[in-house]
Amino acid sequence: MEALNSRPLEKTQPKPRVASKVGLNFGQTLQIAWRAILANKTRSLLTALGVIIGVAAVIALTSLGSGATGGITKQLEGLGTNLLTVGSGAGGRGGPPGLVRTGGQQTITMGDVKAIKDLGGDIAGVAPTIQTNSQAKFSGTNMSVTVIGTTPDYEIVRNSSVTKGAWFNTNDVNGRKRVAIIGYQVQTDLFGNTDAMGQKFKISGVGFTVVGIMPDKGNSGFSSPNSQVFVPLNTFQQRLSKTSSASGQLTVQSISVQGKNKDTLKDLQQKITDLLAVRHKKETPDDYDFNVSNQADALSSVNQITTILTLFLGGVAGISLLVGGIGIMNIMLVSVTERTREIGIRKALGAKPRDILTQFLVEAFVLSVGGGIIGILIGLGLAFGAGGAISITPVVSPTSVMLAFGFSAAVGIFFGYYPASQAAKLDPVESLRYE
Repeated sequence: MEALNSRPLEKTQPKPRVASKVGLNFGQTLQIAWRAILANKTRSLLTALGVIIGVAAVIALTSLGSGATGGITKQLEGLGTNLLTVGSGAGGRGGPPGLVRTGGQQTITMGDVKAIKDLGGDIAGVAPTIQTNSQAKFSGTNMSVTVIGTTPDYEIVRNSSVTKGAWFNTNDVNGRKRVAIIGYQVQTDLFGNTDAMGQKFKISGVGFTVVGIMPDKGNSGFSSPNSQVFVPLNTFQQRLSKTSSASGQLTVQSISVQGKNKDTLKDLQQKITDLLAVRHKKETPDDYDFNVSNQADALSSVNQITTILTLFLGGVAGISLLVGGIGIMNIMLVSVTERTREIGIRKALGAKPRDILTQFLVEAFVLSVGGGIIGILIGLGLAFGAGGAISITPVVSPTSVMLAFGFSAAVGIFFGYYPASQAAKLDPVESLRYE
């Protein structure tokens, strides 16, 4: 009897409400959101387009900016260590460090070169240089090259060892020998499959013999060290281009000075500045017609400028992400209006406001994250495509990628919350009546 009496009690126990089934877990919510997105593919793509463009722009611009910075840094570091550069230019307080004037009246003379050498002490090498752009010709083939007249010290001072042959020596300079060291690109473009060593070619109609070949130094995107040709300084001044100061002295465009110790480089810089001030009869820095720059200062200035520029471009690109977020909010608000009746039905079946809120938040989140992933892929493609066109190797920072992706996700949540909250607040009765 007790067993029989207990059975009706089991049948009369309340069944779970439909609302508990409608109370969805995250997986179910994600499925519903995904179906809603796929229901209108074109609108979903247009909604995510702002995020896609913003993320792609951030990735592409920061990668190219970092690549340009790295290329310039590598090029400056490749010039040599403990390096000072003396050049004709504005006063000691005018112009950025590292500026060497290549046009206008040259004020650095061969007498200045000798005076700097005579300082001795902390100086490891002195290499005066003068350069011009010219046409090189070999067996019917022509190419534009940068011709640099210098001395044997250039090899050490500017870290420019050859991979084949040898640098010209002091006797070649003093004897005005017509010998040349060519860059990697000159070997490949001018001589082709012919071994350039010992070959005779012409620069501006003057014959030279190849005695050395430089290694591949890459392309910075701003200038190509591979298209340079080095000849003895005295040969350059006699055969190619002779420049002189107002007093008639032979001049050079710049002097590269290598210090023995980086710790004394600042002191050496000041000694050379004081020496040239006396020689040029200039009493104050504002009157200087020369510039003595420290490679470390030049590198610091360039890095600072390129970093600021990269951050600026990244910030501008980030603004488009905000615009994309506003686009998501607008489309989601329209979506809430269009799906008012659907929301009413779900609430009538027991869905709670938090379920509706979660669903619309997930939709906005999926759109922004999906747009972020597509934007990253497009940004990487743009960075390497544009980098190849302008000869810059992009540097992709994982931090930049994660920040761009995280920002795109945050945009989706931030701008998707208001439409989602509006949907969650809809009255089920009024929603069912909505046409």
